[in-house]
Amino acid sequence: MFPAPAPASRSARPTARVALASAATVLTAVTATACSTSSHTATAAATGASGRTIQVVAAENFWGSIASQLGGSHAKVTSIISNPDADPHDYEPTAADARTVAGAQYTIVNGIGYDAWADKLLAANPGSGRTQLKVGDLVGIKPGGNPHRWYSPDNVHQVIERITADYKKIDPADAAYFDQRKNTFETKTLGAYDKLIADIKSKYAGTPIGASESIVTPLAEGLGLKMLTPETFLDAMSEGTDPTAKDKTTIDQQIKNKKIKIYVYNSQNSTPDVQAQVKAAKAQGIPVATVTETLTPAGATFQQWQTAQLRGIEQALAKATGK
Repeated sequence: MFPAPAPASRSARPTARVALASAATVLTAVTATACSTSSHTATAAATGASGRTIQVVAAENFWGSIASQLGGSHAKVTSIISNPDADPHDYEPTAADARTVAGAQYTIVNGIGYDAWADKLLAANPGSGRTQLKVGDLVGIKPGGNPHRWYSPDNVHQVIERITADYKKIDPADAAYFDQRKNTFETKTLGAYDKLIADIKSKYAGTPIGASESIVTPLAEGLGLKMLTPETFLDAMSEGTDPTAKDKTTIDQQIKNKKIKIYVYNSQNSTPDVQAQVKAAKAQGIPVATVTETLTPAGATFQQWQTAQLRGIEQALAKATGK
């Protein structure tokens, strides 16, 4: 499993955002490598026919990584949020971000109130004929719902379908190339990711777990695990507000009485309350697994990041249940 970055609470992260803003003239371009084929055997489907490159901007690098791999040599993807220390909830776009968006032919934002700054950035930099994907609208989650859709396996596959369809509309000459990229990505690239999800669901469905915030909820649902932590606590942690004393007492009792088998927490948002719960869980012999909000380490692909975290959860469940 990739090493998690040092815990940092949301209240401590504006400093990192300022540092990111000062260096924002250098944006991270996530570009996937095209299929390697010899010139005498390459086909139009494998290499693409038009030589066109779609300019893509993703608000966050978890969607950007997927878009880059699906686009191959026919998409140049830039992710605005690419620093693990930046908080996507309240990032402040820079002039460099605005210039990048202004030249985009295709944009991907999460929506559901997660990256409202991205909506403002797009509105301030309208593009003629630009195609836009808002993930929340695609998967049918309204503002106020859980925004962490990249942790929902079903939603991830919905996004893959839509990005491919959009690429084909923007660049129809390379439709066969995009279809091939999608097929390879879903059947091979995401193979370990899909298998881990299926294995965990088959073996540990119904296992009660605790978590530090709502980022874990879509994943727990996808894995068939039973979330016992009060939703009000999970939402408070995700939104940076104070949890109620009642919720904290409930969680303390769940840990003390070992009602949860494992505890999963976001190491990029570890508040004093969460740190206390992690310490208490470990003291009770409850295995602890970690997740992060954005790609960790920074150069990881979506599948490398998610697979490492899933293995950590699987190992924690195996330790807790003896299965």
